[in-house]
Formats: sequence, C-alpha cells, structure tokens
Amino acid sequence: MKFAFSNQQMRRADAAAIAAGTPSLTLMERAGAALADAVSSAMHARGVGDALFVCGGGNNGGDGFVAARILAERGEDVAVLCIAEKFSPDCAAVRAKYRGEVFARIPRRRYAVIVDCLFGTGLSRPIEGEDAELVRFICQSGAYVIACDLPSGLLEGGIASDPCVCADETVTMGQCKQALLMADGADVAGKVTVADIGIPAEGGVEIWEDSDVCALFPKRRSNSHKGTYGTATILAGGAYSGAAFLAAGACLKSGAGYTKLTVTEDLFPYAIGRLPAVILRPFKAIDGDILASDCIAVGMGSGVSERLYAYLAELLSAYTGTLILDADALNTIAAYGVEVLKDKACRVIITPHPKEFSRLVKKSVREILANAVEESRAFARENKITVLLKNNHTVITDGERVAINPTGSPSLAKGGSGDVLSGLLAGTCARGVEPFKAGCAACYLLGRAGEIAAEIFGEYSPDATDITSFLADAILSVQG
Repeated sequence: MKFAFSNQQMRRADAAAIAAGTPSLTLMERAGAALADAVSSAMHARGVGDALFVCGGGNNGGDGFVAARILAERGEDVAVLCIAEKFSPDCAAVRAKYRGEVFARIPRRRYAVIVDCLFGTGLSRPIEGEDAELVRFICQSGAYVIACDLPSGLLEGGIASDPCVCADETVTMGQCKQALLMADGADVAGKVTVADIGIPAEGGVEIWEDSDVCALFPKRRSNSHKGTYGTATILAGGAYSGAAFLAAGACLKSGAGYTKLTVTEDLFPYAIGRLPAVILRPFKAIDGDILASDCIAVGMGSGVSERLYAYLAELLSAYTGTLILDADALNTIAAYGVEVLKDKACRVIITPHPKEFSRLVKKSVREILANAVEESRAFARENKITVLLKNNHTVITDGERVAINPTGSPSLAKGGSGDVLSGLLAGTCARGVEPFKAGCAACYLLGRAGEIAAEIFGEYSPDATDITSFLADAILSVQG
C-alpha cells in the first residue's frame, strides 16, 4: 500500500520533517538532485543536450535552481528563466549558488526539455499576469515538459486552472500528491515519479496495490461449497432493463456463492434464460428470502419514485446485511429525503458519480470535485456509511479511512460501468469482506478490467459487457 497527500498535508509533513531535525535546505538539495536525475535521463533518452528551468521565487523554484546547478556542474547545457522579484529564504540561498545563465524574459532560443518549477504545491488560485504567460510559453514550446512536484496551475483536488502546464512527466517530492491522481491531474501530469527525499508517509490517503486486493481473493479451500461464499441479491431494473443484467453478470464474476436477480414483473419474462447462472425472481415485496441475503444491491435502472423511497426506507430498517445503494436509489433519496440514511439496521455503501453526489449534498459538482476527499469523508462520517465517489479515480471512504483508486481507463466512460461495479461490489461483500475493503477491491478490479479491455480493443470500443468479461483477468492479474 502506498499513500497520497493533499497539498496541505504535504506542507505539514515537510514541517514535521524539518522539526524532527532535517534542515529545509537539505530537503531542497535532495529534491533538486532527484529532479536533476530525471531531467538528465530525459535529455539523454531523447538524444538532446539542453534544458530550460522555468523557476518561481518559492521553494519549487528553489528545487529548480538546485537541479540546474547540479546539471551545470556535470557539464550539461542548461539555463534558468526566472522573472520573480521576491524569493523565499531557501530559494534565495540556492539561487545564489547557481552560476549559470539566468533569463529575465522568455528567450528566443528553443530548448528540447523545459522544466516547470514555478509553483508546485504552493498554488491555491488560478495563475494570472506574467506567470500565466510563462505557463502558456511552456505549453506552446513543443519541448518535452517535466513538472517539479505538480504541474503549475493544477489545484487541490486535481482541478486544472486556466492556464495549466500539461507535462509529459512529473517528478513529485516526498510522497505522491492527491492532485496528480484525481480529476484533471491524471491528464496533465504525464508519467509520475515519486522522489524519496526523507519525508515519512504519515497521514495520507491509501493507494491500494495488487497485493492489497489479492489478500481479499485468497486461494479457496477445496472443502467448500456455494454456501461458503455468501448470497448476493441484485434488486434492479424497471425503467432500464440492461442495468439489472450488467450488475448480475458482474456479480457472477465476483466469487459469491449465489447470485440472485430480482426484477419487476413486467421485466421478468425478458430475463428468463438471459443469465442462466443467476437465481431469477420477480419482485413483489420484501420477504425473508431477500432479507436472508448477505448483500443486496438496489437502484440500478429502477427509476425515481416515491414508491421506491418507501421501499428503501423499509429495507434500511429491516435488513441487517450490507446494502449497496446505486443510481436511482440515490436519486430517489436525494429527491425525497437523505434523512432516511440515519435510521438503518444494515451496513450501507453508496456509489454515486459526482452529479448524483451533488444532489445528495446540495452542492455543485465543481465544489465537490475541488475537495472530493473531504466532501465524501464528511458525508460518510455524518451518515455512518461507506461512500464510493466515482470518477476517473474513485474516492472510497467510511468516514475514517480514505483511499483513492489508482486503476482505470477512459474505456470505462460509458453507460453501464457503474452497474458492473455495483454487481462486483455486491458479490465481494457477500463473501464477507467489510464495506471499505470491498469498495477498494471492487474499484481496483473494475479499473484493471478497463485497462485490459483498452489494451485489446482501444479506449473507444469496449462496452460494459466487455468490461465484465475481463473481470476474471483482472482478478488473476492481482493474484500474480
């Protein structure tokens, strides 16, 4: 397991490392050395011999001055562009040690590599004025762009301001930053390398790896049977029939012992024989069979109605297993009252995308994405539930633990992917995996299946049924 830090957390971690005895200039020298190695590798890999460091007056600029000095001492052809008039104490100290060329305006010479050392984690607003001109110069240079720590213009939550550096590679210092993984960050950061400069990984959000997911899919005992692995029930369909079959199909791949599909009576005739391995039932009312399920997923393709709200209220109070609320279950709760989540006998997982979450919390999508970790954590803690806030890198939280899912592909940006996630999550929970861990594993495997599908079919062509078909490959991939 790895960890990722918000900008504010990273600044606190820097301060803690300094307070523990590591001088700030030592951290800067380490960061500059790591950046110099990355720039040197990029230059030589491309057979080019020059690089321009675009430095600000803060500590990110200081990292750039250190790297430029180290490369100049190695005989590399480097220069610095810096228009800052004020400097942090550490930046001023390392700037004084750099003896190479410093431009005070954008040079006419074209450089093969440009290194963005303008702002890093120190930016909390869109870039304006002369600094904005520097960012546009970097973006329009045609050079190979390396960002130091964060691409300049990338704000907390992974929101890219206008303008924002679009890097080919980002060397981030100490620990991975959340902004590099979320929202626009994944598009503007390029290849991300974490440079270890001696800052402990304490306080960040979790980034799961293959081994973490593998632990939840252990080798099965020979002396086991379908009853060993739990029962998952999919309550879906009504308004949109395809969602029911996608969720149930994914649940079949999850390892659950039984997958039950309960659909409305009008859909039931069309469901017969569609998925032979599921136990098919027409929906009538909450009964002992439904309540005996280890996990229930509800809302996929159901439509929004007051009748559904009453059903959810009854289910929340009567059911004692793990209940997954997705799609129209969430839209119905948003329309008729979120307070229904307070009175429950079961463990609850919700799986909203940003628009669905905005309806629940009565905030704009932009507000949510700008602070996705804390918004989802606060809602989870307030309602004592687990939240999977879906996006290109989903946030998973039970109000205490938080993870950001690192896997995925734009191939998943199609209708039905969320239904596949709900089915996979339901089956994983049915096997007895606790909600937070099940959420992390299901998101990870869905993302991996999307990656595998994109490798074979490209990012445009895979649909949700293709993603389902690659879930087995995804599970095998984490098992090694």
